[in-house]
Amino acid sequence: MSPSKSSFRVAFELAFGWMRATYPRQWAFFFQKTVSGDAVRAAGVTDRADFVKSPRRESVGARCYTCCVLLELRVENLLLIERAQIALSPGLNVLTGETGAGKTVLAQALDLLLGGRARSGIVRPGANEAYVEGVFDLSAGISRRLAERLPDCVDLSDPSKESTMVLARRVGADGRTRAYLNGRSVAVGDLRELGPSLISFYGQHEHRKLTLSTAQLQTLDSFCGAEHLRRRDRCAEAHREVQTLEASLSELHGMGEVRERELGLLDHEISEIETVAPEKREHEELLVQRERLKRLDALSGAVSIAIGAVTGENSQTDGAIDLLALASSNLESVENVDPRLDELSARHRALLLEAEDLASETRRYRENLTGGHGDLDSVEDRLSQLDRLMRKHGESIEAVLAHAERSRRRREELKNAEIAFNEVTQRLEAARQRRATHIKALRAARVSAAPALAAAVRERLAGLAMPDVSFEIGLAERAPGPSGADTVEFLIATNPGVRAGALRDIASGGELSRVMLALMGVSSADSSKAGRQLTLVFDEVDSGIGGHTARTVGECLRELADGRQVLAITHLPQIASLAARHFTVVKDITVKPTRTTVIQLRETEVVSELVRMLGASEQDLAARTHAKELRRAA
Repeated sequence: MSPSKSSFRVAFELAFGWMRATYPRQWAFFFQKTVSGDAVRAAGVTDRADFVKSPRRESVGARCYTCCVLLELRVENLLLIERAQIALSPGLNVLTGETGAGKTVLAQALDLLLGGRARSGIVRPGANEAYVEGVFDLSAGISRRLAERLPDCVDLSDPSKESTMVLARRVGADGRTRAYLNGRSVAVGDLRELGPSLISFYGQHEHRKLTLSTAQLQTLDSFCGAEHLRRRDRCAEAHREVQTLEASLSELHGMGEVRERELGLLDHEISEIETVAPEKREHEELLVQRERLKRLDALSGAVSIAIGAVTGENSQTDGAIDLLALASSNLESVENVDPRLDELSARHRALLLEAEDLASETRRYRENLTGGHGDLDSVEDRLSQLDRLMRKHGESIEAVLAHAERSRRRREELKNAEIAFNEVTQRLEAARQRRATHIKALRAARVSAAPALAAAVRERLAGLAMPDVSFEIGLAERAPGPSGADTVEFLIATNPGVRAGALRDIASGGELSRVMLALMGVSSADSSKAGRQLTLVFDEVDSGIGGHTARTVGECLRELADGRQVLAITHLPQIASLAARHFTVVKDITVKPTRTTVIQLRETEVVSELVRMLGASEQDLAARTHAKELRRAA
């Protein structure tokens, strides 16, 4: 390629890289409509479509960005903000404004956007609802990580498609909230799950988390690398298994103390039920049989009278059968004379047959109607046995039988308890051994990484106006837990000759902020870490510092923004002067209710804002000169 073409291509890529980073949805259309084919070929691309679909490289100036970028943030009716729409860029973005103007409202807007809790009173007075929307341009790495976790309304599996994600949240004045992802309704939990993959938020008191031992351990483990973190996850799994097995073993041990007594009781109850051997319908049948035996004489007399009435048995008169036979015989003698009488004759014959059958059935009942006091006594005794079982084990025979089945199962469990105890003991020993192996490996990695991390942090702190600081990382053993058996303590001495002490006891708020930024700078130096692809948001983490230290903190923030997007809400001109894009929050108290607006500043306006932040008036020429010097030094 000729030098002229090479130079043209560089300029071409820089210009259109900026356009694509700032206006990703408009740039392709603009390019296809306005750039000639010769210009495309001069840039080394044979086809416009190939250029449009070529791998994304967000760029501002000479820097390339392959991170998640919050392209646009839109806020409506949230606290003091009636309507605000800001277009952010890769690199360092700052947000400034007077104290009380509402700078942190945008931080609250981002929190809502990423699934945070909507507290009461956040809707602007007089409005029905608050609305927050964010447009994210995703890097290929983030797209791949999110592809399997996103709802069906978002498809990031095709790398040829534009990886733009729009998150939105509505909060009604009544407290009801709705969430949206690419225009479709989703659960707030979906936004909450996506949040950590898009933005890492550091609030005004975030640095104080560094005083917690758990946060310090997490920092050291993150520095140890991805394989170390995976081993820590396996250690946590082994620890959970140990806890579960220890609980089971304790239960089995307690079971052994009462095992014999319970076995004896179960054997007695099962034997008692099996000896009686009740059947499901037996109790109801015995009740009927007992009532029959109690009234045996009355039943026998009634049956005899009934048989005599039907058959004339033991009677001086004819029975019903004899009379029906006579009637049927006489009617048959005039059969086929009158059809109507023939019908009546047939009915008489039917009655005769029914009477004969009834007499036979009744005689059989009388023949089976036997028994005496002996039979009644045996029935009463059987009922007494069944009633005793039902009083002890249930209100019915079915309940008694169910109790017997449960008792058999429980007896089997108790008999197998000793076997289970031995099995659980062996499994527990194996789980403890696995946990011990992970703990040993985790400790070795931490012991090896701690000096390197401490040295890297000291180097960073030296650049943050703490050149004489002493920073060490202490490790001590503790009881095994999900993260191993180590406790971490960050030790710091901010003045020479002073013995290092715990970070929580020694460092001031400003020093804690710088330690946090130093740790983030160390992490950011490793481009392989997933955190490099996140947008970082700092909400006044520069509190407690000023002067030259503020400038070094600003340089650290700009370094963090190299290759990614950073949004810093700040009150320090030394930091604001380093921004690639500067926004200010302005409060208008002349309207009711008070209204806050967000404005993107042009270069001349940036200088005026820096003058205000320096505490000088607009007419102060020395302050304006100082502000311009801050910008030139950036």
